[in-house]
Amino acid sequence: MNDSTDDARPVAWITGGGGLIGSNLVRAAAEFAARWRVVGLTRDRLDLAAFAAVEAAFRATKPSLIIHCAAMSRAPECEANPRLARLQNVDVTAQLAKLAAGIPFVFISTDLVFDGRKGGYKEPDAVGPLGVYAETKVAAERVVLANPRHLVVRTSLTGGTSPAGDRGFNEQLRRAWSAGAVPKLFEDEYRSPLAATVTARAIWELVMLGTTGLLHVAGRERLSRLQIGHLVAARWPHLKPRIEAASIASYTGPPRAPDSSLDSAKAQSLLSFPLPGLAEWLACHPDETF
Repeated sequence: MNDSTDDARPVAWITGGGGLIGSNLVRAAAEFAARWRVVGLTRDRLDLAAFAAVEAAFRATKPSLIIHCAAMSRAPECEANPRLARLQNVDVTAQLAKLAAGIPFVFISTDLVFDGRKGGYKEPDAVGPLGVYAETKVAAERVVLANPRHLVVRTSLTGGTSPAGDRGFNEQLRRAWSAGAVPKLFEDEYRSPLAATVTARAIWELVMLGTTGLLHVAGRERLSRLQIGHLVAARWPHLKPRIEAASIASYTGPPRAPDSSLDSAKAQSLLSFPLPGLAEWLACHPDETF
């Protein structure tokens, strides 16, 4: 990996630069984090599981900040290959956190660390991971939080535009409707959705504030998957979108948390702007691709 440049700004690594949150962090940097020279790391650019190569790149590039978004995040894939999930989600995180022992390190985690029995989760609430993906994220959180200079940001269901066009919940729904499919959406599974552009802005603000510890960054609304689907469907009436209501009781895949909605009041108290609900965000951004 060669990032030689005359740019004297400190370097910030964004892993998962080809993903939804990572790519939005890269795009948002010019507006919200101009003091950094941002390097978006993708799987093609640097294999994070090739630890010797990662260490060599770290020594050569000398980043002053790492925001770690990359993950093996599809639950069925994690269940099918738990060893690979642990490598990608825990071991890679531990390696990066070790390299970043003396610099700010931000780890992007998930609301799925909770079992979903109560919802409205705050940072001190006990975790209760269901399934391999959630278990690996909990293990990675513990590694990161062992360093008091580091930050864990738990996010929820994220929408927006990704390079592959399939990472945001809105992208997945649009693909289904464009193909004439009728997606089944749970009426009894709740999240706190947020646009990736907002997530990225919030993370950059927290970085600029020097925030450490554990924070929740999610939308202000508790919405079911079905409610989310109806809000997004109203965006594209020309697709004639249809939705079938479903229940997680009928789901036969990996275990699902019924209500992993997050309370983001702690992060909100630090940010200069309000974290919106999905309906509010959609109403205020009628011309956005999402």
